[in-house]
Amino acid sequence: MIMTVIKVVLYILLAPILGGLMEGVDRVVSARMQRRQGPPLFQPFYDVYKLLAKQTTVVNSIQVLFVIAYTIFTIFTGALFFGGGDMLLVFFALSMSEVMMVLAAYSTNGPYSALGANRELLQMMCYEPMILLVAIGFYEANGSFMVNDLIHAANPAIIKIPGMLIGFLFILTIKFRKSPFDMSTSHHAHQEMVKGLTSDISGTNLAFYEIAEWYDEVLMMGIVAMFFIYNNPISIVWAVIACIIFYLMETLIDNIFPRVKYMAMLISSWVVILVTAGTNLLILSVIK
Repeated sequence: MIMTVIKVVLYILLAPILGGLMEGVDRVVSARMQRRQGPPLFQPFYDVYKLLAKQTTVVNSIQVLFVIAYTIFTIFTGALFFGGGDMLLVFFALSMSEVMMVLAAYSTNGPYSALGANRELLQMMCYEPMILLVAIGFYEANGSFMVNDLIHAANPAIIKIPGMLIGFLFILTIKFRKSPFDMSTSHHAHQEMVKGLTSDISGTNLAFYEIAEWYDEVLMMGIVAMFFIYNNPISIVWAVIACIIFYLMETLIDNIFPRVKYMAMLISSWVVILVTAGTNLLILSVIK
């Protein structure tokens, strides 16, 4: 119980720092790929600090409520995961956090926010099935939904569910809203809709959103690490290396692929899910 509390507290304190550094690395690496100077590593922290100091303009009070709810649910989701909780509950809480952000965009009645919210719902349709299948895959591989049980398994989950990892890495690009799937909101000025989902969010509320995104990135990388961690302590090192490689791959994909239309995203994601996760589940059921 004490260890669980310590893990949760460490996540709440350290995740935004790690997430901000990940965002900074993403910007620095992207700049090097594009042969430009780019921002410093700590630029995401400077941005959030400036947002906290700026005047906050809100369309209505319900918008603030939804943004705060999004932040709280995101932190709660990560706390459940790193506290060793139930994977199903983790993913259901994650879905709830995304719904809060969509409702925040809809509540403003702004055209760009509404369009971003519509596209965010489409993106959720693409990655939510895979996220649920990942939980099922872990259960099929190790017979438990509890994170504590999964990380103390006799063998790494990647041995039994490699297809799940491939499918999850594919939808991770959609979840991170990186090109070619940055449809609901984007940080690239050349995209047709730059902010979209967050168009009418400013000041402190936008800072909360950015911090919640850092928590979310750490959570997603934690799920990736779950495929490699088992009862051998050295597996943690391999998990960290894998997370670094896969995160840099996301940055590479973001820089070399142009944005696709929403139907291409929808079809490709479901095809990849069916081929990778579906085949993996079928093989596991046959072996059993």
